[in-house]
Amino acid sequence: MNATTAPLAFITGASSGIGQALAARYAAAGWRLALVARRAEALEAWRTAQGLSRERCGVYAADVQDVAAVVQAGQRCIAEMGLPDVVIASAGISVGMDTAVRADLEVMRDTFATNNLGLAATFHPFVAAMRGRCSGTLVGVASVSAIRGLPGHGAYCASKAGVVAYCESLRGECRPFGVKVVTLVPGYVATPLTAINSYAMPFLLSPEVFAERAFLAISAQTSYRVIPWQMGVVAKLMRLLPNPLFDKLFAGRGRKKRRGE
Repeated sequence: MNATTAPLAFITGASSGIGQALAARYAAAGWRLALVARRAEALEAWRTAQGLSRERCGVYAADVQDVAAVVQAGQRCIAEMGLPDVVIASAGISVGMDTAVRADLEVMRDTFATNNLGLAATFHPFVAAMRGRCSGTLVGVASVSAIRGLPGHGAYCASKAGVVAYCESLRGECRPFGVKVVTLVPGYVATPLTAINSYAMPFLLSPEVFAERAFLAISAQTSYRVIPWQMGVVAKLMRLLPNPLFDKLFAGRGRKKRRGE
């Protein structure tokens, strides 16, 4: 494959964490990349360090909270590099909140703006064109935190539950046109988002291991995949727990730090 015929992956949140690890895995497989993040300079530095030409790796600066900016990034990608084969919406934020604190309502607004509206805005430029082509894969990154609401994690848990439901809806809408929708449900992955957590993180994965498993799931067009599978078992057991027992088990669990803590 060369820089003009290789398949193309469009990835948001690519300047660090899961997004960057996925970018590296797709680059290793010979794909072209269209990478999006708020910090274009970080993406350019990464592209240079990886030895990727601008033909192999396009860089687009956009904050996914800014709908117009991320839609424009997608439109520029199509105009400059072509219609992607895979679109991965991996940009996300995770901040603790306390509903009793007025300022934390803004945390919830920002979380939904990034994790939910930003996800839909990422997909928007590509959906009609992929349906017309009758091929393509849209990938939403959720979390096992979507399974049950955890104390202090209200905004994040709610947003990731929304990702799961949204992707399921989108899957039904796209299926008649041959477009696949994949929902990735990570457990704990060692990224800047989890580095500040003060509680135990069982089955913690490196970003590289997660990216390898995610790459295989996306390639297989698996509709829903928990990574690692052990966290899928834990999540199912949590879902089965009666509310009184669930509340008791998680009563003393550490909470995610709030903004400014």
